[in-house]
Amino acid sequence: MSDINTDLWQPTDDRAPDASHGAVRGAPPDARAMAPGSWSSQLSRAGAAGRAIRRWSAALRRRLLIGLVVAYMAVLILAPLGALVAGATSAGPDAIVRALGDPEVVHAFALTLLISVVVLAVHAVCGTAVAWVLVRHQFRGRRLLNGLIDLPFAVSPVIAGYMLILLFGRRGVLTPLTDALGVQVAFALPGMILATLFVTLPFMIRELMPVLQAFGVEQEQAAATMGASGWQTFRYVTLPALRWGFLYGLTLTFARALGEFGAVLVVSGGIQGRTETATLYIFRALDDRQYVGAYSAALVLGGLSLALVLGAELLRSKER
Repeated sequence: MSDINTDLWQPTDDRAPDASHGAVRGAPPDARAMAPGSWSSQLSRAGAAGRAIRRWSAALRRRLLIGLVVAYMAVLILAPLGALVAGATSAGPDAIVRALGDPEVVHAFALTLLISVVVLAVHAVCGTAVAWVLVRHQFRGRRLLNGLIDLPFAVSPVIAGYMLILLFGRRGVLTPLTDALGVQVAFALPGMILATLFVTLPFMIRELMPVLQAFGVEQEQAAATMGASGWQTFRYVTLPALRWGFLYGLTLTFARALGEFGAVLVVSGGIQGRTETATLYIFRALDDRQYVGAYSAALVLGGLSLALVLGAELLRSKER
């Protein structure tokens, strides 16, 4: 037995097996030592590449979303404004001056400004009072009243004008009362003011209510304990805290009043030279194919409304 060749039991490979984990058998010692490190570096590079791809994809989606929003706003706002400018300037600046100097156009803009100023004054007082009552007091029917404030957002202005006709028209429910008082509402200035008051109702109230809720009652109660009257508390404590919200609500109300069309058209009849506002003049001028006059008036009205909206946004930024 001692004569058995023990070489048969020896490994055929004269290289000793490597006991290190993950090393390639038969590889040089330096290569076997670096194998685990090379794998981790490759995994690290793959992870970095994946993160870079995800960042690039997120940036691409963000840019696409921003581009879609800008294109959407350009189609809805910038394109109509561009069309107004092109239409108004198609006959030259002299035609714009002549169109805006027409007595009917001047009367229409004067009537529009008069209605807007009256509506602004009414909502500055009554809208503030309504917001105050809804925030500071609890009473039966409060939720119903709070819901009715948003009715002008849901009801078409044309329907609002028709309701005024049913109330104050020739056979209206309240016509005997207005006749006894000697006041004409339908197809006259009072009816146009009422229609504009209805469509602009929510703006002042909805802007002031959150401000009043955030302001709280602690400072008002402190002023009352120091002997201040209700008017003094409102003037020196509450009103300064509401000033930016108050101005913002007034700006939106005025801008909405300038552009009102449907309710005023129904309740006024659009009588040329009497109850024709700026929007009604634009409608009639387009119907009569007086395109330069219509475009010029629309450009002035749109520019004024745009300036008011941008001013309101500036006020909102100061409020924040």
